[in-house]
Amino acid sequence: MNGRVLRIELRRSVAPWAGAVVLTTALAFLYLVNAAYWRGTTAWTAQWTSMALTTRSMLFYVWPLAVGLGALQGLRDHRSKMSELLATTPRPAWHRAATLAGTAAITLGSAFALFVLVGAVQVFASTEYTHLGWLPISLVGALSLVAGAVLGMGAGRALPYALTPPMLAMGAFVFTALMHMSLGRTETTTAMGIPGTEPNRVSLLSPAVEEVRDVLVTLSASVHLGQTIWLLGMAATGFALLVAATRRARLVALTPVLAGAVIALLVLPSDPRRMYVVDEAAAELVCDGPVCVTRTHQDRLADLAGPGKEALRLLHGSLGGRAPVSVRENTAVLPDGTMPRWSRETVLFDFDDDIITAGAKGEELTRALIAEGMVPGCTPVGWSSSGGDDIAQTVAVGWVLGDLKSLPGTGAAQLGGEVDAEARPVWKKLKALPRAEQLSRINAMRAAALSCEDDGSDPLDALTGGASR
Repeated sequence: MNGRVLRIELRRSVAPWAGAVVLTTALAFLYLVNAAYWRGTTAWTAQWTSMALTTRSMLFYVWPLAVGLGALQGLRDHRSKMSELLATTPRPAWHRAATLAGTAAITLGSAFALFVLVGAVQVFASTEYTHLGWLPISLVGALSLVAGAVLGMGAGRALPYALTPPMLAMGAFVFTALMHMSLGRTETTTAMGIPGTEPNRVSLLSPAVEEVRDVLVTLSASVHLGQTIWLLGMAATGFALLVAATRRARLVALTPVLAGAVIALLVLPSDPRRMYVVDEAAAELVCDGPVCVTRTHQDRLADLAGPGKEALRLLHGSLGGRAPVSVRENTAVLPDGTMPRWSRETVLFDFDDDIITAGAKGEELTRALIAEGMVPGCTPVGWSSSGGDDIAQTVAVGWVLGDLKSLPGTGAAQLGGEVDAEARPVWKKLKALPRAEQLSRINAMRAAALSCEDDGSDPLDALTGGASR
């Protein structure tokens, strides 16, 4: 395709408009909706992988538009009543189809690239961890837009009716919705008996991806490969439909998309833990003595090292040989509804924890880390709660520091007077006991808090003597 043909095609086709609609719609969803992708460590402008996954998730809305606009472009020859005239020219049908599909590929690919660039500029300014692991996620996203548009063009050429574009766009939207709500989900039950769902391999046929829930999670290589095969089959069918002149040829043209779906389902992983996997390079630990963070958050180590070492010193002074000896960012990625896993030797924390986020720096961060080491909490992953654990945390930190204060980010702190009303009486009774009994109750509280077992043990009960041993 030379430059002159490309310029003519850009003027005559809806491809530039398709690119503009995709870009503006995607940006509108991001900037007009105050959703989770603006907050925390998984914010779309915080890290490269989060940015790539978030822009891919926007395809839930814009991919159907690309399919519908492609179908509109496919109706062009029929609307202008030039089909018979073009059939008599010596120019091969595949050459005209290549020009049409190439124009769409350039405009839609450029639109998605600009969309990603908007996020990339902001990510580049906000993180020290730079890598190329996010690139396949975005490349497959661009390919999905091109493949959807080419499929729409072929369908519009094969079914030259006014209702074809809106029906195809609606059908594409229903397809993506079903992949994320029913057909692409498998019902599960957690160890606690809580019902839930998880994605299956069929869901990976959707161009969109799951919501970003952990900054360390990315898509596996087998997912990239399977989705690429599926999308190439889709594009090949669309191109074949553009060229096909008979009903039989149109039926044969469906072969690539069907074969692509079958091969993709054989390649795509069936286990959800092999679909969304931990990025080992991002999860690699960077340490300053006993205080470690992941490479993803290496720029936050300087602010964490001092408070972390101070928290370990204070915990050792209070707990002696039972105190944790290191502070480390939690790299475990568990399914929603499962119980967290804690360590006696290590204070595990997450930068998205309310108590860590509110603690920010200095003394408040030290208090937050002490709280995480004493009572890390047994709330199932993906849930939120407040109550006994918050009170036990507050009392435990007060016992270590000798001064009872509300903790940053906890439900008790946000309610203000709740700390004085519930935690202070428990703290006073604990401080009135002999030192040996205080330590016994604190150790029982930690044991209950770290086990997270459904055996009736509760940190607050242990602290008040109900489960001391």
